[in-house]
Amino acid sequence: MSETLLKVDGLKAGYGGMAVLDDVHLEIARGEIVALVGSNGAGKTTLLRALSRLIPSTGRVTFASRSLNELAPHQVFALRLVQVPEGRQLFDQMSVEDNLLMGAYRRSSRAAITADLERVYGLFPTLKERRRQLAGSLSGGEQQMCAIARGLMAAPQLLMIDEMSLGLAPVVVDLLLDTLEEIRKEGITVLLVEQDVFSAFHVADRGYVLSHGRIVLENDAKHLRANKQLLIASYLGERVQNAAGEGGGP
Repeated sequence: MSETLLKVDGLKAGYGGMAVLDDVHLEIARGEIVALVGSNGAGKTTLLRALSRLIPSTGRVTFASRSLNELAPHQVFALRLVQVPEGRQLFDQMSVEDNLLMGAYRRSSRAAITADLERVYGLFPTLKERRRQLAGSLSGGEQQMCAIARGLMAAPQLLMIDEMSLGLAPVVVDLLLDTLEEIRKEGITVLLVEQDVFSAFHVADRGYVLSHGRIVLENDAKHLRANKQLLIASYLGERVQNAAGEGGGP
């Protein structure tokens, strides 16, 4: 593995005294696409919120060799750890272009912002065609493109995308997966958080399965795709040992 960009050790988090994550460990190397999959309620969004410091947590989180434990959300964002939230959360009554520029609101170089705007329009030509259109009038797939492009306008080191495929047609999902490959070629590391297991592992280098707040399986994506029985059992929260013993693979 190349240089570690994000390392999580013993992370615990929850809401109002209710534990959601318990002793989570994961690691992401610079330049990887890593998929984190799990069923609804497994704790995926809670993990992203903890990494962004939007909710309190215990354990140790290190990003780009710096501890995030004592940082506020805006400080984490300034380190260029950027989250694309579930449900897109665009500013519906603002234009597409104004939504994109909101992603760059903490940046000061107008030349760099202009260059990145053209870069994301190159990745998503549809957004350039609709740049004056209200974001709320876009289709679901176009809104997801806009949300990812807005995240890219923050010049991320690590882009965390929550439920990218939710509610989208397979042809749109395939287009977005291809775009993630292009994003990675530009040197941006991606953490893709998904319920859609096989779409996520189609594009990822490595994967983690989160079940009931714990990482229950991890391996390179090729191995996970080849061991469907083990993967599905882990995803559903069944005992991994049993699945492996029934021909699911090592």
